[in-house]
Amino acid sequence: MLIWLFDYLADYYGPFQVFRYLTLRTILGVLTALMISLLVGPMLIRKLGSLQIGQTVRDDGPQSHLTKAGTPTMGGLLILVSVAASTLLWGDLTSRHIWITLGVTAAFGAIGWADDYLKISRRNSRGLVARKKYFWQSVAGLTVAVLLYLTADQPMETALIVPFFKAVALPLGIGFIPLTYLVIVGFSNAVNLTDGLDGLAIMPTVLVAGALIAFAYATGNVNISNYLGIPYLPGTGEVCVFLGGIVGAGLGFLWFNTYPAQVFMGDIGALALGAALGVVGVIVRQEIVLMIMGGVFVAETASVILQVASFKLTGKRIFHMAPLHHHFELKGWPEPRVIVRFWIVTVILVLVGLATLKIR
Repeated sequence: MLIWLFDYLADYYGPFQVFRYLTLRTILGVLTALMISLLVGPMLIRKLGSLQIGQTVRDDGPQSHLTKAGTPTMGGLLILVSVAASTLLWGDLTSRHIWITLGVTAAFGAIGWADDYLKISRRNSRGLVARKKYFWQSVAGLTVAVLLYLTADQPMETALIVPFFKAVALPLGIGFIPLTYLVIVGFSNAVNLTDGLDGLAIMPTVLVAGALIAFAYATGNVNISNYLGIPYLPGTGEVCVFLGGIVGAGLGFLWFNTYPAQVFMGDIGALALGAALGVVGVIVRQEIVLMIMGGVFVAETASVILQVASFKLTGKRIFHMAPLHHHFELKGWPEPRVIVRFWIVTVILVLVGLATLKIR
C-alpha cells in the first residue's frame, strides 16, 4: 500500500525511491510485524485470559503438560494480524502472489479458529471433527492449486525443480495440482503436529521463512537466477515481503511463547503458518528444498504415521508417544532441551537447503 505513496513522492523528492527496493521493503516488513506483535501481544494475552480462552491438554499426554492447562491460546491471531498488516503496508498489492499467500493464510487460519473455538467451548482437546477439518483444508488447498495452475505464465511455474541439478526440471502438467495440494495441506498439518511444546513450532517456522526469502528473491531476480542456475519467475520476489512479515511476527510471538509460555498459538496459527510456508514453497518452485529445510516438521508427521501404522498392523508402538517431541520427553529429556535441539536441527537443515542454491 505504502509503495504507491512513495512512488508518488519519489517524483518530487528523489530519496523516496529507496522504498521501491524489495530488500528495504522486506526489512521494513519484518520490523513492522515485530513491533505490532510486541505492542499488541500483552493486550491480547490479557484479553484471552479474561475471556477464559485457555489451553486444553490431552489426558494421555505427558504428565508435565497438565500444568499448561488454562494458558491462553489462540495467540496465532497475533501472528496473522501482524503478517497481514505488514504485508498490506509494504507489499505491492498489484502482485497476485501477495493475494494468494494472504488468502491461503487467512483460509487455513479460519479453519484453525473453528478448531480452537470448539476445543474451548467443549472444554476438551477434541476440536473440529477430523473429516470436516480435512474437507475444508482440501477445499482451500485445491482451490489455490487450481488458481496457481490456471494463472501460470510459463512452463517453469508448473515444473518440479530438483535440487543439486542445474538443468533438471520435470514438467508436471495437470500433476501440478495434486502436488501443490499435498504440499500446502501436508505442511499445514505438519506444523500443527509440531506445535506441542513452548516455542517448538514457531522458531523453525521463522528459520524456514527466512531461508525462503533468499529463494524468493533469487527466483524473482533475472540476474541472480541466471547466475545461480535456477528458473527466473517474474514477480515471485514480492513474496519476500510476506515472508518478512512471518519472520517478524514469529519472533514477536516467540517473545511471549518461549518456555514457559505465556500464550499458545493454537490451530489458528499453526495451520495457517504451515499452509503459508507450503504455498510459498510452491510459488518459488522449491517443494523438495522446503521438505529438507522443514525436516523437523516432516519428521514429526512421519512419526505419527509410523506410530499409527505400526500399532494397527502389529499392535506395537515404535515410539513412546507421537508426535516425535513427546517421545523424547518420555525418554527423560526436559522440555527446553527438546525444543532447543529441534531448533538446532532446523538450523542445520536450513543451511543444507540454502546450499542447494549454489551447489548445482
